[in-house]
Amino acid sequence: MSAPDQIEGAPHPRDTGALFGQDAAQHAFLDAYATDRLHHAWLLTGPRGVGKATLAWRIARFLLATPPQDDDGLFGAPPPPDTLDIDPEHPVARRIAAGAEPGLKAITRTPNPTTDRMRDQIVVDDIRSLAGFFQLSATDGGRRIVIVDAADEMNTSAANALLKMLEEPPERATLLLISHHPSALLPTIRSRCRTLRLGPLAPEDIARAFAQAGIDVGAEAAALSELSGGSVGAALRLSLLDGLRTYTDLVALIGTLPRLDRTAAVKLAESAAARGAEARRDLLFELIDLALTRLARTGATGQPPTEAAPREAETFARLAPNAQAARAWAGTAQETAARIQHGLAVNLDPAALVLDTLIKMSQTADA
Repeated sequence: MSAPDQIEGAPHPRDTGALFGQDAAQHAFLDAYATDRLHHAWLLTGPRGVGKATLAWRIARFLLATPPQDDDGLFGAPPPPDTLDIDPEHPVARRIAAGAEPGLKAITRTPNPTTDRMRDQIVVDDIRSLAGFFQLSATDGGRRIVIVDAADEMNTSAANALLKMLEEPPERATLLLISHHPSALLPTIRSRCRTLRLGPLAPEDIARAFAQAGIDVGAEAAALSELSGGSVGAALRLSLLDGLRTYTDLVALIGTLPRLDRTAAVKLAESAAARGAEARRDLLFELIDLALTRLARTGATGQPPTEAAPREAETFARLAPNAQAARAWAGTAQETAARIQHGLAVNLDPAALVLDTLIKMSQTADA
């Protein structure tokens, strides 16, 4: 099982060497460092899976391994660093890779000691543990780095405890807060952090990130990028669960509307009901919702999306030719999402839920 701060099937962000497609965020941090405007707290925001955690670990390595900028006498100070890269053989890098760096602490969800099951929140004791960490003897120039992944997962007590630290930050401490949904954080926490925003990745960056993880996606990079919204984490999940083939089958089935191919529909529905296939089931429902959203967007803009499956553009243009169709598909998306959520909550048969959704889509196309 992956750690709470690790994407299933991917290397831990601590072990990810390069960060692709996020040069603006990296340069913004380096500029603050070079101009002596290094804030004590940074909020790393953006969609899931675009490199926020990787950037946080890169910043941590950089700060702990880079000596303070001092004037170098007659010849002046050396030029400021222009990259966050640190030699993997540097002692700090080696200690971080081994989980033995005393100047760094990562805060994630932890197991409940009573049940031994992973909590779904970061609790106040996780944050309070930082007090002892900050009191330890200073190393590497006295820096202390904290990574909170993800800050969105803090409960109210934990958030208030962290806020007190942000209001009275320990000397030479840097807190790196990873947030997928910053609007859900306390406004007072956001106001005490400097924000680094990371954006979706281009297809070529998705391919490079996959290559770094030792995964060859070849010509599928563009389709994975399109369906994942530029998130390498979401793209990896699609790849591991054969999501592109599932989406291709779904688009082919949508292409039969309004006369739904019942045989193909039953086959797709049964794939969601197989024992131990909960992850594939959840992905199928997400892809159905995505297809409905892309249909609605096609009608609203008059332009089909970049194809992620054969004949997708042609099919969507036929089924969503205008704004009226866009409204119909948007309504269907909202209705079916509510039905699926309720059905899963009360343990209805997933196959029946899929068939119910496909029949609703057929009715929308017919109308």
